[in-house]
Amino acid sequence: MLRLLPLLLFIFSCTLGPGNFQSRHASDLGVRNIKRIAIFPSEPISLQEKTKLPQSSSAPGDEKAGDKEAVSLLSGLLYSAMSVLPRWQIVSDREVRELRIMVPEGGEADRAKTLGQLVYADAVISGRILRYRERVGEEWGIKSPASVAFILELWDVRRGDLIWSARFDETQKPLSENIFAIGEFAQRGARWLKAEELASEGVKKAVRQLHQTLYSGTT
Repeated sequence: MLRLLPLLLFIFSCTLGPGNFQSRHASDLGVRNIKRIAIFPSEPISLQEKTKLPQSSSAPGDEKAGDKEAVSLLSGLLYSAMSVLPRWQIVSDREVRELRIMVPEGGEADRAKTLGQLVYADAVISGRILRYRERVGEEWGIKSPASVAFILELWDVRRGDLIWSARFDETQKPLSENIFAIGEFAQRGARWLKAEELASEGVKKAVRQLHQTLYSGTT
């Protein structure tokens, strides 16, 4: 029994619970022939947009959502996750940076279409951080867990419409609050994640789902 004690302590330490990811897409997304995709540098969500979100999306400490470091992190994670997968071609971040200055201010659809035309992309994906709160404490014991929320959107350059969107929203919780999340708990080494690690998990989940939807016709 004593040998089982350390394992039980780890099991009830921490995890990412299910239900932290949602997505939707156009019914004809699989036949849109999306091959070349540009990543629009992520931006902080505006105050006007934030007031339209559910109250649960905001919490004390959410001011980090507008932090330049947090915003650039999302773009970097997105590029890293997408560039390693086959079948699509990701426009280099250098090319996007060079031509972004030619994109005028305006609505998301117009800006995405303009950038896509400049880099000869079929689609443009953009991201916005809603919340980015770092953990307080260490990986084996914390005072406050990491909490991250963001939105990703994919725009069809030719038609100018939104064809896929995803939302990741997660505050790491003890496994004792959700025993059904034991699979994710084990994959993450039974520890409290940093905000960057939490964001990385969310981006990878979203990118895999988008890739599968584009090229296998399944959700």
